Amino acid sequence: MSTFAIIGAGPGLGQATARRFGREGFSVALISRTQAHVDALADELADDGITARGYAADARDPEALRAALDAAAAELGPIEVLQYSPVPAKEFMKPVLETTAEDLRGPLEQSVLAPVTAVQHVLPGLREAGRGTILLVNGSSAVTPNGSVTGTSIAFAGESAYGQMLHDALAPEGIHVAQLIIPRSIGGGEPDHEPDALAERLFTLHRDRGAFRTTVGA
Repeated sequence: MSTFAIIGAGPGLGQATARRFGREGFSVALISRTQAHVDALADELADDGITARGYAADARDPEALRAALDAAAAELGPIEVLQYSPVPAKEFMKPVLETTAEDLRGPLEQSVLAPVTAVQHVLPGLREAGRGTILLVNGSSAVTPNGSVTGTSIAFAGESAYGQMLHDALAPEGIHVAQLIIPRSIGGGEPDHEPDALAERLFTLHRDRGAFRTTVGA
């Protein structure tokens, strides 16, 4: 059985996407900072008949992140789809004139260094299999810088550049890299921004492939 691994698992979009891939026969690895949190999410998925396990790791801790991915592959099966979608911390979103170099350390660790760590760790398995998908989920500041959320604007731009380069380099090998841009907040009464609709969109990006970037509502 192949595994869908999500870094930044949570009760909204993360759980909806895990359920969507689980319905397609994937086992699900839920990775987030707190073991009790991911265990509860895994139990919910198990109630739906989905094979799922939780793994505690802070995305900003490279050793913990690699260990979680290794454990998931060993216990659930090889990782075929990797979704990177942790929620940015509030302190990452300072106005541009109040943002110091030190303020950028956290955003860059989470949105640049961590996805590079995760991708490089699973990539040998994807290349050996000759298939796989990497899904990146970002807000609109990834493509339109917003001086009110400086940390995410800078870090998401770096993540976007990395993802685009990966897409171009790996497409000939049968590995698809896609980015979903979600303007505004998830939910909030917009049908295409509801978690289940976004999960369906992410599964479609995996299944149908195509261009690197897709923007919700565009």
